[in-house]
Amino acid sequence: MKTLKIFLLTLSFTALICSLGCKNKIKKLNPALASIDLKRGELLLCNTEQFGELKFSLSCNYETRVTFDLAVALLHSFQYAEAEKAFVKVLDEDPNCPMAYWGVAMSIYHAAWFPPTKEDLIKGSKILKIANDLSMDDKQRDYINAIGAFYADWEISDHKIRAKRFEKKMEQIYTKYPNDIEAAIFYTLALYSTRDRVAKGYENERKAGEILESLFTTNPNHPGIAHYIIHNYDNPVLASKGLETARRYAKIAPSSSHAQHMPSHIFTRLGIWEESIESNLLSASSSRCYTEAAALDGAYFEELHATDYLVYAYLQKGDNENAKKQYNLIKELTSFYPTNITAAIYPITAIPARLALENRNWEQAANLELREIDLKWEQFPWQKAIHHFAKGLGASHTKDFASAEYEIEILKELHQDLIALNDRTKSIQIKQVEIQIKTLQAWLNFIKNDIKKGLQLMQEAVDIERNTSKHPVTPGDVLPAIELLGDMYLEIGKNEEALLAYELNLKEHPNRLNGIYGAAIAAKKIGNHEKAFKYFENVLKLTENSNSDRPEVKEAKVFVRENNQSIQ
Repeated sequence: MKTLKIFLLTLSFTALICSLGCKNKIKKLNPALASIDLKRGELLLCNTEQFGELKFSLSCNYETRVTFDLAVALLHSFQYAEAEKAFVKVLDEDPNCPMAYWGVAMSIYHAAWFPPTKEDLIKGSKILKIANDLSMDDKQRDYINAIGAFYADWEISDHKIRAKRFEKKMEQIYTKYPNDIEAAIFYTLALYSTRDRVAKGYENERKAGEILESLFTTNPNHPGIAHYIIHNYDNPVLASKGLETARRYAKIAPSSSHAQHMPSHIFTRLGIWEESIESNLLSASSSRCYTEAAALDGAYFEELHATDYLVYAYLQKGDNENAKKQYNLIKELTSFYPTNITAAIYPITAIPARLALENRNWEQAANLELREIDLKWEQFPWQKAIHHFAKGLGASHTKDFASAEYEIEILKELHQDLIALNDRTKSIQIKQVEIQIKTLQAWLNFIKNDIKKGLQLMQEAVDIERNTSKHPVTPGDVLPAIELLGDMYLEIGKNEEALLAYELNLKEHPNRLNGIYGAAIAAKKIGNHEKAFKYFENVLKLTENSNSDRPEVKEAKVFVRENNQSIQ
């Protein structure tokens, strides 16, 4: 097993050059390649560490093997731009290597993320057309045909159908070559890409996780195995199975900003906020390094993605000061790279919404303003919906009913915009906006004293949420519907129902500050002082070392101090 250690030489504040020991001279470049806009140049990798250990036996010339394996490692950590450049280095050294073309096509596909653009699909198709004319062995042909199944007929075939074709082809390779570790790993990635994105059965995720776990013991430093375990276990049912892997992944591939961030998906699921914060501080720093090295016009998306998770974690610790500090680092950003990625735009509306709503600062929520960016907001209806949801909830609670009704109508329009896209990859987004509409309608009725209608609509929102998976981009719902149902019950004195709602919420959203505090208040009101003490004590444990000014923390301190002796 060969360790891929890449040492970097800093040339200036805008460039880092990776010393790969590869020749720069392009050999016998196929004329057809000249018409394709391939990513070339020195690799911009902001660390002197490593990207994990692997050995992919299908590389071609021996002298390109280190570069090829590095490219595959980058691919496994979703460093797609740098992976493509590394594969092109192999291609330039060995234009007759089919797997170099395969690597470029895989780098464009980015199976776990957003679908490729039209330009990407054209590019991938051209690359594979050249590859298909090369001589190759059966195994290489199988790999080429597998990714080719995704690009075939892209003009007339739905993305989901083509992703399923790729999955079936990778399953055949996995079965045909049982000793090929990479075949197994890329098959699990294909399973993840075709998972049911809405329901909570997690069939593909369980199947992929079982395969990956069987490989991890004998390949403990493989970046793809660890990475895909985390993705497949990023749900409330399976998250605990991914904790050990999460704690190891960042050490396996410390040079990747995405690898630094990914463990926090599991930490967030389990409510382990300190480790989530540590993970994302490193990721955001690494991302800023990449932004400078690549001389990007806008911020690299990983910085915003990491910041969203950072703010969420700090808010659960009651640490408004650090949450705002992290937000201020990205608050003025207006352009992003790449521009079409959900994770870059989502935090722009989610973070200010969280800062207001988690603190129940309804006036602040009602007066949020949509930030101006170098993109058209009409292209991002889901992200825009979060902004209007927060404003609507704020308006209802401040009894500006006309504004609340206005925000509901906007949400309905955005919901229809998402449906009209006819994009099955947006199914979770459609459901989440539906939940937001129901929630706003519920609170508008509730605060206008139609209690029965309000509770009915809020329960409907909870039912939809219960059967809808979390979007992988977000650390969590801006406010969980079931937590808001608990708030409703608490306001009308149905304290036992409130406690049940909060406790159900904490099963899927462990260590949420508002959930724990709500459970403490509900328990106190029904006279269960032992349970109230436990939850108030948890509030204090959650917020220790945060210098929190949250009134919930002050109330918890008073209750624990006054009841400490009687409970013991």
